Amino acid sequence: MWSKLKMRFYDENRINYNQMPFLSKALWGLLLPIVVEQLLNSFMGMADTIMVSNVGSAAISAVSLVDAVNVLVIQIFAALAAGAAILCSQCIGYGDLPKANKAAGQIILTVFSISMIITILFLIFRYPLLSAIFGQVTVEVMTNSVRYFTITVMSYPFLALSGAYAALFRAQGNSGYPMKISFLSNILNIIGNAVFIFGMDLGVTGAAISTLISRVFCMLILFYSLRKSSQQIRLRNYMKLRPDLMMITTILAIAIPSAIENGMFQFGKLAIQSTVSTMGTKAIAAQAMTNILEALNGTWGIGVGICLMTVVGQCIGAGKIEESKYYIVKLTGIGYVGVLISCVFTFLMTKPITWIAGMEAESAAMCFQMMCAITIVKPIVWCLSFIPAYGMRAAGDVRFSMSVSSITMWFCRVALCIFLVRTFHMGPMAVWFGMFADWTIRGIIFTIRFLSQKWIGTSLLETS
Repeated sequence: MWSKLKMRFYDENRINYNQMPFLSKALWGLLLPIVVEQLLNSFMGMADTIMVSNVGSAAISAVSLVDAVNVLVIQIFAALAAGAAILCSQCIGYGDLPKANKAAGQIILTVFSISMIITILFLIFRYPLLSAIFGQVTVEVMTNSVRYFTITVMSYPFLALSGAYAALFRAQGNSGYPMKISFLSNILNIIGNAVFIFGMDLGVTGAAISTLISRVFCMLILFYSLRKSSQQIRLRNYMKLRPDLMMITTILAIAIPSAIENGMFQFGKLAIQSTVSTMGTKAIAAQAMTNILEALNGTWGIGVGICLMTVVGQCIGAGKIEESKYYIVKLTGIGYVGVLISCVFTFLMTKPITWIAGMEAESAAMCFQMMCAITIVKPIVWCLSFIPAYGMRAAGDVRFSMSVSSITMWFCRVALCIFLVRTFHMGPMAVWFGMFADWTIRGIIFTIRFLSQKWIGTSLLETS
């Protein structure tokens, strides 16, 4: 049965397994560091939440609300980095290292410019922005939100460049080094939290300062490391960088649809967060912890997807279409196994984590209820709604993914959530019913898209 299903996805007879660059050891060598890095990032978010939770519900509510905005910006930066990583992967697969280096320089120039513009605008308009989004929260929550937001916004350029540098390392097949730097950065952040939150009693301000320091550290190390001559992609003479409009347009052709897709997700989350914020600080705290735990049990799947972008990008650059289809199927299967294990493990850790975080009993109970539902549904429908799309984007099929994801997000996540809250007076569980509907519908649509093979288009190298 499995062999028939594989033949439905790709033609095994046209694959030369002896020449496939990412089989067995090499594939796991690329995948595992990416997954570990994603886990580290989730644990950092969890550590922040646990430490801030001990300051009080108002503090964790403020961090949760502001992070909803911060994640929107992070996703925009991630989309820009993905545009560079895909183009560089295709260049490396094609064997054109000079073009890969040129693309790397252009993405760094673009990312830095965009991040500075966003940083300046957010600092200027931080009060009206937060008031417009979270105007119904208490004065204490809003005060903490402004403090946390102001400092974390200052870290945007460092965060954006770190993401771009890490993506360039992964495009070369080197995912281990960014993982090591991420580990050190996370350790630094946790130590900073302990010092600033508890040692200096700075509360949410201390959490924000620690985040800023760790992001500066991460960016500087990656900046220095990408100068080494041993790298396939290396950047040195930044002062000589000049905009290449054609290459920037090619990068943005991937980045903008991906940014819109990611941005729509985050705008949807903000709309949902605004609804949750009307339920009181206990519901906000429960939703904040649930978001952290759900992100944790999804790290394996996200890591698989990021790995898939590099693999498929190099296959498309080398003109190996059958191999790209093979890897999408193979890594989606790996994703299913990992997500199932991750969901079960995270569910078993839910009660101990809410206890360590010092959450109020009502908030902890709501969090546990939501995690029960997530553990049942996510292993079944999540992988097909996310992982194949990473591979199809690496082949240049970004507009379809953007359109589908945006539509299902607004109709399922947002509209359904608001309907359940306002009509049936449902609590934060309404957020996850909307999420489950979104995952299910997107998974069906992306599976049909993959089987149709309409996602196989023209290499980006022919347009840059």
